[in-house]
Amino acid sequence: MIAPAELRVVHVLADLADEELEWLAGIAEEVRLAPGQPLAEEGSPADAMFLLLAGEVQYRQENRPDSRIFVSRAGELTGYLPFSRMTHYSGTVRALEATRAARIPRERFPELLQRLPVVEQRLVGLLADRVRETTRAEQQREKLMALGKLSAGLAHEMNNPAAALRRGAAHLREQLCAFPRLSASLAGCNLDPAQFATLAALQERKASAGPSERLGPLAASDREEEVGAWLEARGVAEPWVLASTLVAAGVEEAELDELAEVLPARAFPDAVAWLGSGLAADLVLRDLEDAARRISELVASVKSYSHMDESPARAETDVHEGLESTLTMLAHKIRERGVRIERDYAPDLPHPFASAGELNQVWINLIDNALDAVRPGGVVRLRTAFRAGDVIVEVRDDGPGVPPEIQDRIWEPFYTTKDVGQGTGLGLDIARRIVVRQHGGQLSLLSRPGDTCFQVRIPLRPDPADLLPPEAPRAEPAATLAAPPVGG
Repeated sequence: MIAPAELRVVHVLADLADEELEWLAGIAEEVRLAPGQPLAEEGSPADAMFLLLAGEVQYRQENRPDSRIFVSRAGELTGYLPFSRMTHYSGTVRALEATRAARIPRERFPELLQRLPVVEQRLVGLLADRVRETTRAEQQREKLMALGKLSAGLAHEMNNPAAALRRGAAHLREQLCAFPRLSASLAGCNLDPAQFATLAALQERKASAGPSERLGPLAASDREEEVGAWLEARGVAEPWVLASTLVAAGVEEAELDELAEVLPARAFPDAVAWLGSGLAADLVLRDLEDAARRISELVASVKSYSHMDESPARAETDVHEGLESTLTMLAHKIRERGVRIERDYAPDLPHPFASAGELNQVWINLIDNALDAVRPGGVVRLRTAFRAGDVIVEVRDDGPGVPPEIQDRIWEPFYTTKDVGQGTGLGLDIARRIVVRQHGGQLSLLSRPGDTCFQVRIPLRPDPADLLPPEAPRAEPAATLAAPPVGG
C-alpha cells in the first residue's frame, strides 16, 4: 500500500495537491525489490512507468557488455513514459539495493494526463531530456569508437616507419663503426692521389645520383649474382653482401671494370669494401629520410583531418584534401582488406563554404561503411563534381548493396546491421545531420547489388536560413533522392 504523501519524494509530483496524489496512489501498484532483482527485463513489453520511492536501480543492455549504464535513485522516474514510442524495454533495470517503487500501468496514462495536466508537461520535458541525453551519449560513444579504429590504424601506420628508423639507425651505427677500420686498410694500400680520386669520384657520383631505378626481385637477384661472382673472382671478401649494396646503389659492372683497371690488384678488395661501406651508409640515410618523411606525412594528415590549430568556423574548404586525409586515416584498413580505391576527382572543384572538420566526419563514416560493405579485394570509388551550385561527392562500393526493405531505416538513429560492438547505428545519422542541418545540403542513397552510392550535395554558398544547430528539430524525409548520382 502506498500512502499519497510518499509520492511527494518524486520531484515531478512534489507540489501536487493532496487529492491529486491520493488519486495517483490509488492507481499505483507497489513494487518491492531485493538487491539484484529486475524491475523490468530486456525484451519485455514496455507497459509501465515506475516512480522510485526508495533505493536505487541500474539500467543496462545485458547482451552488450560495452553498453552505457544508467542509474536512477529515489525521487526519479524510470520505465516507459507517456508519448514514448518504445514498445519493448531495450535493457534490463535491476535493483542495486533494497528498492521500493510505485508502478503506473500504461493503460492508465490517458486518464493520468487528463487529471494531471501539469504532470503531462513535466513528463514531456523529462522524455525530451532523456532522448537528448541518450542521443548525446551514443553520439559520443560513436565518435570514441571511430577514434579507437583510427588510432589503431594510425599506430600500425606509424609502426612501420618507426621500425624502419630503428633498424636503419642500428645499421648506420654498424657502418660508421666499420668505416675507420676500412679507411685504415685502404690507407695501407698506398694509393696515389689519382687512384684515390677515381675511387672517391665513383662513390660521390652514386651517392649524389639519388635512388636508382628500382629493379624487380628477380632482376635484382640476377644482377646481385653476377656482381657477386665478379667480386669473388677478384678476391673480395663477403662478395654477396657487397654485391647487394652495390646493386642497390646502381653501380654497374662496367664501372667496377674501370675501377679495377685503375687500382692495383692487391688494393682492389679493400677499395671495394671501403666503397661499399660508404654507399651502404648513404642507402641507410635515404631509408631514414623516407621513414621520417612518412611519419611527417601521417602527422600532417592527422592535422588536416582534425584541423588542429584552426578555428572551427566555416571557411572555404578543399573537399579533395579532406577525402585524401580520410583515406590516410583508413590506410591500414584499406590495405588489410585489399580494397582498391578509385578516384574520379573533378579538376578545379570549387571550395564550398563549410566546416572542414565536420565534413571529415561525413567522409570517415561513408568511406568506412563502404570498406565494411565490400568483400576483400573489392573496389571503393570516390567521385566529385560541381553541378547547379552544389559540390557533389559520391562514395560508391561494389558490395552486395542495401536491401530495399531497410533503405529507409538506415537513417534511423541506433539502427545498425553490424555485429554487437562493431557500431552504434549513429554513423549515418551523424553524417546526415552534418550535411542537411549544418550545411543545408542533401545526403541520399541509391543501391542495387554490386553498386551502392551515397551522394553528398553541399551548396557552394549555403543560405543561412537552411542552416540549423545540430539539436534543432527539423522535418526530414527518411531518405532523399532529389538528384541522381553523378553519371548514374
